[in-house]
Amino acid sequence: MSLKTATKREDGRVELEIEVDAASFEKAVAAAYKKDVKKMAVPGFRKGKAPRAMIEKIYGSGIFYETAMNDVYPAALDEAIKESGYEYVEDKIDLDVISVGAEGLVFKAVITVKPECKMRGHKSLKVTRKAVVVTDEDINAELTRLQERGARMVSVEDRAAEMGDTVTFDFEGFVDDVAFEGGKGENHALVLGSGQFIPGFEEQLVGAAVDAELDVNVTFPEEYHAAELAGKPAVFKCKVHKIEKKELPAIDDELIKDSTDFDTVEEFKADAKKRLEEQRNRAADAEVDEQLAEGVARCLKADIPAAMYERAIDDRIQDFAYRLQAQGLSLEMYIKYTGMDEASFRDSFREQAEKQVKVRLALETVAKQDNIEATEEDLEAEYAKLADMYKMDVDKVKAAIPAAELAKDVVVQKAMAFVRKKATITTVSEDEAEEKEAEE
Repeated sequence: MSLKTATKREDGRVELEIEVDAASFEKAVAAAYKKDVKKMAVPGFRKGKAPRAMIEKIYGSGIFYETAMNDVYPAALDEAIKESGYEYVEDKIDLDVISVGAEGLVFKAVITVKPECKMRGHKSLKVTRKAVVVTDEDINAELTRLQERGARMVSVEDRAAEMGDTVTFDFEGFVDDVAFEGGKGENHALVLGSGQFIPGFEEQLVGAAVDAELDVNVTFPEEYHAAELAGKPAVFKCKVHKIEKKELPAIDDELIKDSTDFDTVEEFKADAKKRLEEQRNRAADAEVDEQLAEGVARCLKADIPAAMYERAIDDRIQDFAYRLQAQGLSLEMYIKYTGMDEASFRDSFREQAEKQVKVRLALETVAKQDNIEATEEDLEAEYAKLADMYKMDVDKVKAAIPAAELAKDVVVQKAMAFVRKKATITTVSEDEAEEKEAEE
């Protein structure tokens, strides 16, 4: 088997002319005879027992060629693609037989390949990074959240309800003195000011005491979900049973000891500051990487085949389907429930998929242009990282992921690190970053 020619066409696809030598093709024909003869009835012979020469004499020498070609071409095509040096993109392959016979098989295959890519300007990208600042207010907010977790509800006996209190009450709603469906509740707990009820309702419970009975007069919004109530005035007859307020613990060393692994407020504050700085640094780094990814994509010069985009969309949809299955929902059910058709659902992944393809191609091109390779040390470190991530033995990870495939990802990571190192990264305040985003 050999590649005779590889020709790049104007449409960007590659035409391969591939030859299967006579000996290899004869072996495939012999195997095809053994496979097909079982289904063939020849006068004078039991079914499946007729000699190959007799069958070829009756039906022609090419009777087994189609089966032989179908058996032999996949491996021949794979070898030819590797020999051509082009990277095949999974897509429709156009096949055409040039010649077939005792002298062997010659066929043509037109394949979609990764485009020729060039990068310009990727070593001089300019991006901004938000300055990481943790203020006293941020740390106090962490303390307040801790305080909220330790809050308890206590009954209020000596005053009427106020905003922020939780009122437990019965209610029944009437429109034109007629009770309406869904307008009744018993022992309903409502935090005043939470906005759970229609506008104006909660405010009228302010000032009500325990055991008070009162009418709450409201008007349903024009856009209310129940059309029969939309825009209509209503009266809710209410009976208050209980008023509670949230009691917060003091922020002191006792709260810290009871709620955390620290002993003092100062220890907690120091840890909170460190933790927030780490979180915000990670977020700032991620934003820088996002800007760099967009930058390298702009630097890429290539005619990208549509098949690469479609495959990336397929991968994203497949991943989405797996996540739906984990929730007990099929992809078909999801599309039906959201009211989308398959085309619009597919298009919802297009923007991110196209960006992913461009960034990957750009970084692969950076690696080629700047001679970035994955060393044995790089691969061992990545295998160890994956083993730790998935809680697997390193040898099992190596068995599951071939080194050649892992190397491709490592090279892309190193290319991004190279781009980041070459970039000019200017630290700006949060206000400056917001102004820049607004301008864009």
